[in-house]
Amino acid sequence: MTKRVFFNALIMIRRMGGVKAVFVAGTDTGAGKTVVTGLLSRYLIKKGYRAVTQKWVQTGSAKFSHDIDTHLRLMKRRRKDFNGYLSFMSPYIFDLASSPHLAARLEKGKIDINKIRKYMASLSKNFDIVIIEGTGGLLVPLNKKILLIDVIRRFRLPALLVVENKLGAINHALLSIEALIRRGIKIIGLIFNNTSEAKDREGLILKDNPLIVKALTDVRILGALPFTRNIDFLYRRFTPIGDKIMARL
Repeated sequence: MTKRVFFNALIMIRRMGGVKAVFVAGTDTGAGKTVVTGLLSRYLIKKGYRAVTQKWVQTGSAKFSHDIDTHLRLMKRRRKDFNGYLSFMSPYIFDLASSPHLAARLEKGKIDINKIRKYMASLSKNFDIVIIEGTGGLLVPLNKKILLIDVIRRFRLPALLVVENKLGAINHALLSIEALIRRGIKIIGLIFNNTSEAKDREGLILKDNPLIVKALTDVRILGALPFTRNIDFLYRRFTPIGDKIMARL
């Protein structure tokens, strides 16, 4: 790394308030954490940051994290672009698609929080920022004693909350917000993600969800993502959301 590149990176980190990692949490499994993690990383790369993603615990994969692969696809990157860091990007991978505590127990594994911290620190030293995707919702157990949200608090990570925009999203969002606030975790903001096409009068519900959550809380609503399979179109819709995230870091 040249001195010029180093100092440019240092200036960018200072503009982000020294933040080296962001946790992408979700209100539930399938909320859209993977997509938002990949899009945010692509946004940061386009802004000149050396960004990398991480998935602490991947379930439902045999050898390599399928969520990391999705991140890379959204980032327009390949595995070889992160040679030497791939194992750090997904410390734990389990075959069973279940809660981490169950997958680890059935596969005779143990999730070590210190290992997660070590791997995250290693990525943080070698990249400008680490975007970490959660597993399931915030209160998912990693073992019989520790919940995912406990680790977020322990590592003092700011959280970006992805809400699956559907009937029931209001309750899921408010419960997640309450859990984060009670533990003193900084909430960067909420992204409402539309995971399917709205049918009939469902569009009224989906439009109202972020409005009522905004009215009931002091948490910033960063925007909503449309349902689409066009990655480039989705990224264009994400870009103004990325601008708001940058302003909040």
